[in-house]
Amino acid sequence: MGRASNPSSKRKAASQTRKDLKKESEEILDFRDQNVVVDTTSHFVFIGRLQECTDYFLTLSDADVHDRRESPSMNEKYIIDARKFGVRRNRQRVLIRLEEVISLSLLEDVIEY
Repeated sequence: MGRASNPSSKRKAASQTRKDLKKESEEILDFRDQNVVVDTTSHFVFIGRLQECTDYFLTLSDADVHDRRESPSMNEKYIIDARKFGVRRNRQRVLIRLEEVISLSLLEDVIEY
């Protein structure tokens, strides 16, 4: 027979996970009200103004949701063009699942080559 799980251990682990998420959210919110680039595990890259970060979602406003499969331009060139010429807004507001996020950076930190 397997060991019975310890409810106290599960509560401690869940509490630690919430603390970790809260810390990550606070770090992400350092970029609030600035244009960011969000790379995801999907075919989509998001560029927009960071508004909020909860335990589950990032919220961008004035956002460009770009499907990398539908563009002949290279992904990096698309992002560089957004930095040079501004965000090509196609959404007033978009929520992105945090579990899909690979990286988040300020648009102004994108380096032109």
